[in-house]
Parts: sequence; structure tokens; C-alpha cells
Amino acid sequence: MKKMVLGLITIFGLFGASLQAQPNTENYRSVAIISVDASGIALDNIAMANLIRFELEKAQKFEVLDKYDVEAKMKENKINPNEAFGKSALIDIGKQIGADFMLSGSVQRFGSKIIFILRMIDVQKERISRSDVNEYVYDEDYLQMMAKVSIASLLDLPGDPELKAKLTNVEKPVITDGQTLRLNGPRFGMQVIGGQVGKRLQEPEADGGYNSVNYSTVFAYQHEVQYVSSGHFQALLEIIGSINAIETKYASPSLTLLNGFRYKGFEIGFGPVFRFSRTAYGYYDYDKKWHIGEVPEGAPFTRILNIDRRGDLDLTTGLIVAVGKTFRSGHINFPVNIYYSQVPTFDSHVVGIMLGFNIARSNK
Repeated sequence: MKKMVLGLITIFGLFGASLQAQPNTENYRSVAIISVDASGIALDNIAMANLIRFELEKAQKFEVLDKYDVEAKMKENKINPNEAFGKSALIDIGKQIGADFMLSGSVQRFGSKIIFILRMIDVQKERISRSDVNEYVYDEDYLQMMAKVSIASLLDLPGDPELKAKLTNVEKPVITDGQTLRLNGPRFGMQVIGGQVGKRLQEPEADGGYNSVNYSTVFAYQHEVQYVSSGHFQALLEIIGSINAIETKYASPSLTLLNGFRYKGFEIGFGPVFRFSRTAYGYYDYDKKWHIGEVPEGAPFTRILNIDRRGDLDLTTGLIVAVGKTFRSGHINFPVNIYYSQVPTFDSHVVGIMLGFNIARSNK
């Protein structure tokens, strides 16, 4: 008796497992998609239908008729898929190609929105059995995600509410592993100059100084070239051209090349900086006063290169190290960077902060 009970339990267990293994396919009732009315987007009717067919097949709720079989039957019956969007026409086509259901609809752009309308037509009952309408923020890079969400909504499948919220709400942009963070755009900030250069900026113009202060504004533009991108990690070359101290009459340009590494919005970079400034050779006397020119014969002074507004325009180099964090609000990125630069030619250094903004864009 005990063996019989164990045998029955085993049989029912195997039977139950086999039922759970069966995909929910509504008895494999067939559905066909011949075309979707697409307007205002890059994809045409057939391409949009193929995209929706792909997401429908992934849902495993119906037997999706092979598009090549459907195309062959439509050619045989001389049916133009771009002229069959109405319910009556789709019912007739469904009967001719042997489909239980016909899926059709439209994907149209209206201003800043993309409207997905999907309709499932029961061929035998000659009625619309299911329909679904969804509005998404216009971004054609995410048409497949929109199709996925719309199919799940049409078939009452469990969906991803967070993904739907990002597709329908401009304040929650979609960021995926296939999308990389690009921070090309304007920059602005402040910097403080220390050491010999800082002192020369504050010295009188009569002594070759600038009669200014040792801090200034910075206005720049950053361009990025990414050479490694995997998930949230990026390695990139950052090219930053800037104009410094534009509020004074002695503005100076600079060019920075950074080898940067970015992970989840945090960033570190280092590289050379090229600055253009007026310099001249001269010496400091006993009173620490600057003189341009040669050291007087027999004087115990050292001839050095120094910042001097009376001198020639010269190119100087230095090393810059920067760290930063990118903050996000909706589709707008706000990068914030702090940097330190050594100026070995003049035994000086520069410390600054840069802010910027740009629009989040997907990786093309």
C-alpha cells in the first residue's frame, strides 16, 4: 500500500511539473501582424510591424505566424499590407491566411510624444478583443522598449513599472548599459593661482605685473572622445579649451588634454595643460623688485624666466589632475570638477572648480 501511495505521488508530481513547464500560450492560438501604421518616425510600416512582432514572440502568449509565410500568402492573394489597417480588411485577410487573431495599430509622433495604439482582432468573432493606448516621451532610440511595454500592457502581462515611468516621464530619462554618459558642453568656474605667478599678477604694471588679483574666472568648452565603454565604466580623452581671466584686459587662453576614467558618474582625470602667457627673462634685486633684461655684471642675482606683460607670448606646460561628480536632473547633466595644476616653469600652482551642463543623449 505504501509503495502504491508513493507511486501515485510521483505520477501526480511529474504531471504537475509538466503543466508548469508549459508556456502560457492561450492554446497556441495564432496571430499575424502584417503592418503597423507608422508616421513621424524613422521606421516605416513594415519595420515597425517587425519590431512589434519580435516583442510579441518574446511574450510566448500566441503562436506568431512566420512573416515569410504571411508575406507569401499575401502575395498569392494580392494583398497590399500598407492598405490594410481597418478592422474589416484585417478580418478578411485573417481568414485568407488562416490566423485566429490579427494584430495591428499605429505608432505616431505628436510633438514631443510618441503614441502607441495596438489592437488585437478576433478573426472568428469578427471583433476587437483587446486594445491598448500608451503615450511615451519622444525618443526613437527606445522604440523597442516602448513596443515591449505596449505588448505587455495589451496582453495583461507583468511589466516593469520603473521602465514605463522612464519612458513616459521626461523627468526620469532611460539610462541603460548600452548608453554612455557624454558630457560635451560648456564649462565655467573659478581658479586661484599660487606661487610666483600669483605674485606677478598682483604686482604693478610698471614692473611688468598685471595689477590684478591671484584669482580669475574660467570659461571653457569640453569635448570627449571615448575609447573604452563597458556598462557604467568609461575611459575617455577630454579636450578642454578655455579662456581665463576674461573679466580683466589680460585674458589668456589654455588647452587641456585629460585621460579620464568615469564610473557611475564619478570621474578622475590627469594630463598636460598648455597655457599661453607673456614671459620675459630678468632678475630680482635685493629689494625683491623685478627687473627685465640681463643681470648686471658682477651682481649676485639669478636670471630667470618670469611672467611679464611686456614680454613675448610664450607657451608653457604643466600637469593637471581633476576629480568630479556628475549630477542629473531629468535629461540634464551637471558635471562638477575640482582640479589642481602644477606650473613647474614658474614654481606655481593652480586650484579651481568647474561647473557645466549638457543634455543626456543616447549612444548612437
